[in-house]
Amino acid sequence: MTSSEHLAIVRTDYDDMADAYTAFVGEAFASRPLNHVMVQAFADLVRQAGGGAVADVGCGPGHVTAYLRDRGVDAFGIDLSPQLVAIARAAHPGIRFDVGDMGALEAAPGSLAGVLANYSIIHTPPAVLPTTLAGLSRVLAPGGHLLVSFQALVGAGPAAEAFDHKVSPAWRYSPDHVAGLLRENGADEVARLVIAPDEDPVRGFPQTHLLARTAGG
Repeated sequence: MTSSEHLAIVRTDYDDMADAYTAFVGEAFASRPLNHVMVQAFADLVRQAGGGAVADVGCGPGHVTAYLRDRGVDAFGIDLSPQLVAIARAAHPGIRFDVGDMGALEAAPGSLAGVLANYSIIHTPPAVLPTTLAGLSRVLAPGGHLLVSFQALVGAGPAAEAFDHKVSPAWRYSPDHVAGLLRENGADEVARLVIAPDEDPVRGFPQTHLLARTAGG
């Protein structure tokens, strides 16, 4: 399967499930403090570094984008699914939301103060992940912050493993593997939060929130 074919599948899957996904994901984010504690830290660090535009890539119905805006961050959202973008625009009319591919951001190099990928890299195949993370790092300004959250693999073993996501094909990743790819592209790990498997009521997977920062600033 080519990368474009995979993107078409993910887009169609989320378009088809847009309403059901929206009903689930906002509640899951809001009701579980560990799901947003690193997003709060990310927002604080972006502001402390002087602020600037922040892209929420794979924004879905826009709940995290709105969370960032409520905390003084100049955030905008990007998602592959036109249906989800339409829902986000209707729910948050004062916020910019665009249809786009997180693997090919239409942003100039060094133009963003931050990038947030909240459980969106999970739909990026392992062979494509290095290019995707390189692109996310490329658009960050010196001293810019990147927060990547995903279902994780912890301990010795493979760097990636497919799992039965309810919407579209997905992979969980080793946090060390993701941190290593970011480091290769000039974004060094600042902190990580690993949530224990028992805290995941759906599959019992550990979750990782990995915060990185580019040099300078």
